[in-house]
Amino acid sequence: MKIFIDTANIEQIKKANDMGLIDGVTTNPSLVSKENKTMAEVIPEICEIVDGPISAEVMSLDTEGMIREARELVKISKNIVVKIPMTLEGLSAVRVLSQEGIKTNVTLVFSVHQGVLAAKAGATYISPFVGRLDDIGLDGMDLINDLILAKENYGFETEIIAASIRTKEHILQCILSGVDIATIPYAQIEDMAKHPLTSAGIERFISDYSKVAGNIRDSLMLIYGSNNVSISTDGDFKVVFRYQCEYALC
Repeated sequence: MKIFIDTANIEQIKKANDMGLIDGVTTNPSLVSKENKTMAEVIPEICEIVDGPISAEVMSLDTEGMIREARELVKISKNIVVKIPMTLEGLSAVRVLSQEGIKTNVTLVFSVHQGVLAAKAGATYISPFVGRLDDIGLDGMDLINDLILAKENYGFETEIIAASIRTKEHILQCILSGVDIATIPYAQIEDMAKHPLTSAGIERFISDYSKVAGNIRDSLMLIYGSNNVSISTDGDFKVVFRYQCEYALC
């Protein structure tokens, strides 16, 4: 499963990218507004950091306006994917843009019907929103699984981006479902790396080793004198003799 980061925060994008964890970036007007920047400011910055698909959303609601904005957005970088809302006007725009070789991400998908229409229009990606379906009492992952089945049944090339990911359980279900991509907030990416047994194991290793290290230190002090034993920054014990000659003992 490919992982996109769902943010417009430059520092978060840099951190995730430097660790080699992300394959792309998704943004939206709400995420961009949190950074007190315009789309025109933040998207070029992201393109300098990540060499992968970067979704940037149009603001127009009419077909011609969407097409016009999309043509301008793709001038920023070859990696730009234009986010188009799931409307009839949006589908018309997707059709034109796909014929021009411009990649699109149809967003705000909440049903299989919408996903199939977007795929038929030529969308490169579709973004079904898991968390927002959960908010109204449905199981958002049911939509992901149904869209995967529809894609397999009819051979659509459109990739499915599981969006509105809220929890670690959402991520687990995405991994097990076989969905193409999950777009995940940075906090959730960090949480993926954590497990209570990992933390407990690290604490146990440190505790156990400190006991052994303490015994070694005490023995050296008895033999050579406390003033002649030091601990280097890498944890090695050294005996320092009168003439400042040092010998690493462990």
